[in-house]
Amino acid sequence: MKPQNILILPGWQNSDPDHWQSRWEALYGYRRVDQHDWMTPKRGDWIARLEDVILGCDGPVVLVAHSLGCILTAAWAAASRSTGRVQGALLVAPGDPEREELRAHLPGWSPIVRQRLPFPAVLVGSRNDPYCDFAKARGLAESWGSRFVDHGERGHINTESAVGDWPEGHVMLMRLLTESAWP
Repeated sequence: MKPQNILILPGWQNSDPDHWQSRWEALYGYRRVDQHDWMTPKRGDWIARLEDVILGCDGPVVLVAHSLGCILTAAWAAASRSTGRVQGALLVAPGDPEREELRAHLPGWSPIVRQRLPFPAVLVGSRNDPYCDFAKARGLAESWGSRFVDHGERGHINTESAVGDWPEGHVMLMRLLTESAWP
């Protein structure tokens, strides 16, 4: 797998320079899918942008999503005819745009698409994530047909969680790549 075909999908407001997604981009050469508007994300725009990037890749891709990026992955998969290009997805700390306090900031993202993903996926959830209840994260994994990893009490698994380069997550990604390798 070419590093530039491992696509980083940040959530709402993007991932700051100290976020593990930004660190992986710098360390391993993975490619961030830059959205046109990080502050007021429109689901249709984000889906279209992801589709464009995937179609522009030479070969299969792997998605590495965080927060709203997880919700984007499910919405894109339900709408796209290009899902066969995705080898797998690592979905980390999904955000919950159905929560009352987030719904106003993320119009159009609710309800969350709950269709089974047509590619292998691992969803990593935290027991004390302030943006998604643990039971909801587990339920999303079940709906999406994803393997679920209980990552303990790690908050939103972001910069504030002090995971640094998050080597445990990278091991999960490498395992996903190995297990879902194309023939």
